[in-house]
Amino acid sequence: MNTVSFREANDLMLEAAVPLPGEDIDLVSALGRVLAQDVVSDVDMPPFDKSAMDGYACRRADLAASLTVVEEIPAGRMPGLPVGPRQCARIMTGAPVPDGADCVVMVEQTETLPDGRIRMTNIKTADNICRKAEDIHSGECVLGQGEIITPAQMAVLASVGCVRPRVACRPRVTVLVTGNELVEPDGLPVGARIRNSNGTQLCAHLQQMGVVPQYGGIVEDTRDAIDQAVKKAMPKSDLILLSGGVSAGVYDLVPESLRQNGFEFLFERVDMQPGRPTLFGRCGSLYCCGLPGNPVATFVVFELLLKPFLYRLMGHDSLPHLVEAVLFRDVSCKAGRKQVTIPVRFTQSGVVEPLEYHGSAHINAMTRAQALLTFPMGQDTLRAGATVYVRPI
Repeated sequence: MNTVSFREANDLMLEAAVPLPGEDIDLVSALGRVLAQDVVSDVDMPPFDKSAMDGYACRRADLAASLTVVEEIPAGRMPGLPVGPRQCARIMTGAPVPDGADCVVMVEQTETLPDGRIRMTNIKTADNICRKAEDIHSGECVLGQGEIITPAQMAVLASVGCVRPRVACRPRVTVLVTGNELVEPDGLPVGARIRNSNGTQLCAHLQQMGVVPQYGGIVEDTRDAIDQAVKKAMPKSDLILLSGGVSAGVYDLVPESLRQNGFEFLFERVDMQPGRPTLFGRCGSLYCCGLPGNPVATFVVFELLLKPFLYRLMGHDSLPHLVEAVLFRDVSCKAGRKQVTIPVRFTQSGVVEPLEYHGSAHINAMTRAQALLTFPMGQDTLRAGATVYVRPI
């Protein structure tokens, strides 16, 4: 079988990923999507010199004098009068600064005299003016192709009037779970049966990325059942995810079925634990990924390999976000030549400890995990106090 290192698997999957085309959508539906083209501002931001706070707009040369208020300028209204010598304008945050004024004194640093004039109690004030176009110039690129649209990007899209952003199409992903031992979550497992957790897990992973999964249900461990499920999924998918049936047992029939349906494998094993029996292939523009049946292995493979691949399909390069931390206690593993990954949690800022973890079927451990710790290749023991790099999840 074609076995590769984790790094090779990651590189092969990313190199194989051909970005999907773009589509125009309504702004209200854009959260979590990936921009398929740059977004350019149609206005200066701010569009005028505006006050950074509530106070009085005046000339710095007059700060030591008592000033006459010539008008009040609320946000949303242009000034009606310029500010001349020994004059000021009462102004609100976000309102345009009147001609003649070169600073705004916050209201807390002023006092009103009996005759209604204003005296400044702080003559060393900052300008407190947001200058025209200091944030963005009209015609400037404000968001780049490949950015994931978060609430911050949503605000920027709205501010530049981009109500129909062009985003990458979401990959069509079909999820198939193989196993004669499985029943769906609403069923009661009896005898040697267990509930199907991978179907729910994989759909949740996809939904968290903004991808709408197509769940194909449980598939029996027979050649005909797997073949029919794959054939049914192929015309309506960009990626077929199969859980289980990819190892070397008598009932591991997924690889054979995929080959018979035209898929060529880039790899069939990855030197990683958990997740070694992972395969990845393609048939033209259609991809397939066979995942181990154990739920922690499925979780780890999705986080480390599938998530970057799916983002690449949507035009986003997802670099792993690693956080430096100190290990709270010793931890060991049987690494051999494999990359070993375990769940950890933060005990305090910058300190992590391994969780009780019984192996790749122990999905409960992941509910308390805050990050994944990967052992350096060839190293099977990490000592308390060691500096490690963990991947938040």
